[in-house]
Amino acid sequence: MLIVAGEVLEVHVIADSTGETAARLARAAQAQFPSRRFRIIRHPRITSVESVVAVVESLKARTADKIVITTLVNPDLRDLVSRACDGLGVSHSDLLGPTLAAIEEITGTEADLVPMRPVGVEADYFTRISAMQYVIQQDDGQHLEGLGQADIVLLGASRSGKTPLSMYLGYLGYRTANIPLVIGIEPPTQLALVDRWRLVGLTMDPERLVEIRRERIGRLGMGSGLRSRKDGYADLARVYDEVDQIVVIERRLGAVVVNTTSVALEENAAKIIEIVEQRARQAGGHLREIAGEPRATPRSAVSVRGSTPSTSPVAPSGAPGLPREGHGPVLA
Repeated sequence: MLIVAGEVLEVHVIADSTGETAARLARAAQAQFPSRRFRIIRHPRITSVESVVAVVESLKARTADKIVITTLVNPDLRDLVSRACDGLGVSHSDLLGPTLAAIEEITGTEADLVPMRPVGVEADYFTRISAMQYVIQQDDGQHLEGLGQADIVLLGASRSGKTPLSMYLGYLGYRTANIPLVIGIEPPTQLALVDRWRLVGLTMDPERLVEIRRERIGRLGMGSGLRSRKDGYADLARVYDEVDQIVVIERRLGAVVVNTTSVALEENAAKIIEIVEQRARQAGGHLREIAGEPRATPRSAVSVRGSTPSTSPVAPSGAPGLPREGHGPVLA
């Protein structure tokens, strides 16, 4: 039966542990149906026939449209859920069974089928924690003496998305610093310690940047001093000029410029990693590989619209160690 637009689809997660794996997949699937409403309902620690029966009875009592997703290691319980869902006419998906069967077939080794077994600490766990600590320490141009340790350095105007992107890249395991660029103030000379290919300049459509800044002014209120600023912080005409001048500065520093307007945080992060990896290869460098996420082949090359970003360490007058102004692209 098709669901009428506006009605809620219940996604029931049946798991022998917390159900986080299936819930994350459900959220990923949900993102592909932005016009639909979902409710994810977990049934954790289902490790016996009695607990499965209790869940099935609860499904019978619910009138909303529903699907069932399972991550159960016990094949008998998986089969019980499957037969119950067929009897109720409820669509269901077994996430774990086919994966275990495929691994058993290719390895010739039978799975232990132990429910609630801890997955252990991921290989990159401590790398991620260390990277996030670095991001917090380096946020908004702080502690510039540690800039040389950065994997990626984000540059941009106020409210251009530097901090959330830095935090997400840190979560992925990349030590990311972010530095605000302000018209009339020279960029920090410590940028000379950083390989040009690590620099990423952020830009944003002026209309969207003004919208974000005005929201911030309204949120912080009069006491913040933002309402009385005379520098055109949220004035559209001035912000147009500011955005153009910031892009010029980013290019002068040797950064590739990325427009983050209306692009999801995760997509921007993936784009930045790919761009930095490509620039590193062009410069004969190497972006640190994150443990636990090996890649058999390089990521596909990012088109830079026929331009090779500058990696020159030659400095213009007045800015030791920084490259001369270039004319690199803005990546949308």
